[in-house]
Amino acid sequence: MKKQDLKEFLDAKVAEYNHPRFIESDPIQIPHQFSKKEDIEIAGFLTATISWGNRKSIITNANKMMALLDQSPFDFVKNHEPSDLERLRPFVHRTFNEDDFIQFIKSLNHIYTNHGGLEPVFANHIEDFSTQNAIHQFKKYFFEIEHLPRTQKHVSDPLKNSAAKRINMYLRWMVRNDNNGVDFGIWKSLSPAQLSCPLDVHSGNVARSLGLLKRKQNDAKALDELDTALRALDNQDPVKYDFALFGLGVFEGFSKT
Repeated sequence: MKKQDLKEFLDAKVAEYNHPRFIESDPIQIPHQFSKKEDIEIAGFLTATISWGNRKSIITNANKMMALLDQSPFDFVKNHEPSDLERLRPFVHRTFNEDDFIQFIKSLNHIYTNHGGLEPVFANHIEDFSTQNAIHQFKKYFFEIEHLPRTQKHVSDPLKNSAAKRINMYLRWMVRNDNNGVDFGIWKSLSPAQLSCPLDVHSGNVARSLGLLKRKQNDAKALDELDTALRALDNQDPVKYDFALFGLGVFEGFSKT
């Protein structure tokens, strides 16, 4: 497929899937329950953290998280007492358990109390058109307090060759203003041009089928290759094509013949 034909095809799929009806079956519906910036970004971060596996299960368990946080995630993060954390037991989503949940609340409190919140931690370490260092630095800040070693696995590190799918998805949610009411666009200190595509099995397989990606592993090197290809199609908002790749893979079972 010629580049212009490919762009037109993918742009049409973006228009089809970057639509409010997308929210109905996607974990992004969880932060959409809130209106306060800090509630949105904390609900989004926790939801993105457990966004692997069955999407219905993700949504069910993310709703359980919000209920355990009294539907006020920022207030809980900032003002909880140690005894309040015991109410988070029992919680489990696959390998993310109650101890991880409690650790995340403590680390989020640290981020908001000592580093000004989630947005500046990422924004202060962004490098041109790469989120890799920003995510790496965020993980360092997140775990600079006393923590359970096991919990570190739930925050990916691109500098250790992870595609960091869930954090890149979270950044898309926070930074892109799609004018369609799906992504929030509440983080103004970062640009959509700096974002990376959330690379998973679905988007990776579709990207390979379309000739956008050759590397077989879904790792940081593959993400860099895919980002380069998508920026050649739209260097101002390359991550919009996540909607096309994801929609083609999940909803249409797309494979190039």
